[in-house]
Amino acid sequence: MSTASPNTAVPSSGVLGLIERAIGWLEAVPYSLLAIPARLALAEVFWSSFSTKIQNWDTTVTLFEEEYKLPLLSPDAAAHLTAGIEASTSILLVMGLLTRPVALLLLGMTAYIEAFIFPQAWPTHIQWAAMLVFLLCRGPGKLSLDYLIRRRLGMP
Repeated sequence: MSTASPNTAVPSSGVLGLIERAIGWLEAVPYSLLAIPARLALAEVFWSSFSTKIQNWDTTVTLFEEEYKLPLLSPDAAAHLTAGIEASTSILLVMGLLTRPVALLLLGMTAYIEAFIFPQAWPTHIQWAAMLVFLLCRGPGKLSLDYLIRRRLGMP
């Protein structure tokens, strides 16, 4: 008969023990390592969009005239603004600089794209949004300029 109390962790053997060890190992992965692929994946998505825009600027402006139709901005201004956001935020995400404001900006941009331009692309947009919310709530991790700046300023 076992003398262990019900609240005492007893290592399991066999398959259950293997599963418990695997879960423990996965839960021990540092957040900073989890944030890197999210930052890089999002940077790639928006950098690719920027690259496509600058490959043929006339086509890009035409898309903003005929398909995207952003309110309050001329098609040329909207194309320039969007391309600038995509390029700059991609670089900032890779560096881990201004990560939370960048995530919030891109989350808003993604919501706009989903609601008004490509509503049928929600499976892709929900993936972007999940990564953006992840970075917005938890930040870029320790392997980032944001972390280095916060440490330099004596912030937690």
